[in-house]
Amino acid sequence: MANTVANVFTMETVPLKFGWNLSQEVGYDAAYLSMKHVMLLADPNVLELAAVVTKSLTEQDITYTLFTDIASEPTDKSWQLAIDCAQAEKFDGFIAIGGGSTLDTAKAASLYSEYPDDFLAYINKPIGQAKPIPGPLKPLIAIPTTAGTGSETTSIAVVDILDLNVKTGISHRLLRPTLAVIDPANTLDCPGNVSAFCGLDVFSHALESYTSCHYTTKAAPERPELRPPYSGANPISDVWCEAALLKVHQYLVRAYQSPGDREAREELILASSFAGMGFGNAGVHIPHAMSYPIAGHMKEIGSSLKVPHGQAVIFGAAATMEFISDVLTEKHLKVLEILGMDTAKVKAEDAAKHIADYIRNLIRSLELPNGLSAIGYKDEHIPALTQGTFMQERLMVQSPKEVTQSDIEEIYTKSMSLW
Repeated sequence: MANTVANVFTMETVPLKFGWNLSQEVGYDAAYLSMKHVMLLADPNVLELAAVVTKSLTEQDITYTLFTDIASEPTDKSWQLAIDCAQAEKFDGFIAIGGGSTLDTAKAASLYSEYPDDFLAYINKPIGQAKPIPGPLKPLIAIPTTAGTGSETTSIAVVDILDLNVKTGISHRLLRPTLAVIDPANTLDCPGNVSAFCGLDVFSHALESYTSCHYTTKAAPERPELRPPYSGANPISDVWCEAALLKVHQYLVRAYQSPGDREAREELILASSFAGMGFGNAGVHIPHAMSYPIAGHMKEIGSSLKVPHGQAVIFGAAATMEFISDVLTEKHLKVLEILGMDTAKVKAEDAAKHIADYIRNLIRSLELPNGLSAIGYKDEHIPALTQGTFMQERLMVQSPKEVTQSDIEEIYTKSMSLW
């Protein structure tokens, strides 16, 4: 009998520990999770931070294999190196310290070592088969060193499939880490420009999930276990998104201008986790769907430039807000209030356009390039970018209004130059 239960949202969260210098306790956490021999994945740029973790593991008599071959933007080949390492040894747990790339790589290593399969088996449709994960994974402790992806709280891992020239990922609730260790001290050495890229990703996560389609508009899955992690906007995810937007508004530019600002660092890494809890259950939509071809098609236009994820996402955000200005108008007004604007004289139907202006001003404040044309894209590239956007099916279905090919083409056209 077919499942007919719709109008459902889920709120699945990761246990979270927060505090300055908390990384010193990771050995205790690993022992509590019965880890005895772990794969420790560390961004090669944060080995000093990883040393704090290894010391803590040694104090608990936990052995480890240190894996540092992490790509800044993970590919199927870089994932495979981690998977091979995980399959070669019998690890009973995983620990990842680094940015979202490291955390996502750890998720993949855990999955494919526990349930080996063809690489595309678990990759999202239409690029892969989106095969459900068969069962539980080994425990994973996630320790972020950037305030951006929120991967420490989400069920998502993102990867670039090189031969297909496409960026995609895996999305399944069993990918969520077992524990998130949020230590603001780990972000103090993060450069200002990296803070900007990561913070814009947090902003986009919160804004997109807050404005995604409502959970009551979702059709019932064929079977309950096929219900996707992205439920649509809902009352609980909205709370997390509002809190994340406020923190980004208050602290992102501060962290960019003064990387050693401890208060800003603390608030932004909390914002990252807050947004992860929001979008990890509600879902993101058009700007994130655009970001994958924006980052993935650079080689096709003859550029060796690597576009950071947060930058790729924010390029389409302003035009997207203008596109959805005729829906969710009350929510748009709420966003403006959070962003510090007096909305007394703002018409509801104009609110999203003011948000778009805020986004453009934020991009300028963070000294990012002026749109897609500034990184090499031209109007002639829009058809390929549009095609790549619609390949992100799980994201495009989150749009709060119906989207056509011409709609996306227009959004790309407006995103070529932002001011």
